[in-house]
Amino acid sequence: MRSPEGLPRRVLTAAVLLAAFVGGLLLLDRRLFGLLVALVLVLAGLEWGRLAGLGARAALAYGIAIGLLGSVIAWVPEPGGAWRDALLGAGAVFWLLLVPAWLRRGIGQSGRTVLALAGFLALTLAGFAALSLPPGHLLLVLGLAWIADTAAYFAGNAFGRHPLAPSISPGKTWEGVGGAVGACLIYAIICALPGAPLGPYVQGPTWAAYLAGAALLCGASIVGDLFESGLKRRAGAKDSGALLPGHGGVLDRVDSVMPTLPIAAMLLDQMTRT
Repeated sequence: MRSPEGLPRRVLTAAVLLAAFVGGLLLLDRRLFGLLVALVLVLAGLEWGRLAGLGARAALAYGIAIGLLGSVIAWVPEPGGAWRDALLGAGAVFWLLLVPAWLRRGIGQSGRTVLALAGFLALTLAGFAALSLPPGHLLLVLGLAWIADTAAYFAGNAFGRHPLAPSISPGKTWEGVGGAVGACLIYAIICALPGAPLGPYVQGPTWAAYLAGAALLCGASIVGDLFESGLKRRAGAKDSGALLPGHGGVLDRVDSVMPTLPIAAMLLDQMTRT
């Protein structure tokens, strides 16, 4: 967990990134926005490749390959149907079943090939989900992930006493998790009030399932954060890179978003279809 002394720089960087991303999402068409997503995938893939143990050239090729696939996704017709459901379902299985088991076993002894394959899957599915979501829904999902990260940061710094996963990331605490879940539930309630974007889909008995889904997404964002922390610990690195002042690398900024996007896209599909 980063110290509060670096908070102003962290907030400023986050504000600039948020403005650039939201501006691109609202002002660019899907194909051009897809190129922006592809650039993020290249940078995050490069950092993942380095952390996984790939050499400099191999890591660069790895990041470019992930970005090229993201570009292809952006330029094909908007995805839909059974194959979209299958890809989003694969992302959900990966993050909700495979990664938690992997974390319990420890990723320190995992080979670079396995880790590189995991990164390819995680990043490309996140990019796919981002480009398959309507802009409004994408902003809602990203908002939840960012709120979870911010609330965990402040609650952990203020109240943290009980480590969440000391062998992976000693700074993360159960108090931070509680703060993140509470903040996400409040955010989810606001998003589903009458007149809010999700208000028409959340009524009566559907509230319980909706809030359970929000808590699940919060948990998934924490799993993504822990997985990247384990990857950094394996590589002996504090941050995935140094591109973003106060945050580290691009991967440090999107680690909690990677699992949230495909799972949220799947849940939103179910919500809006009924």
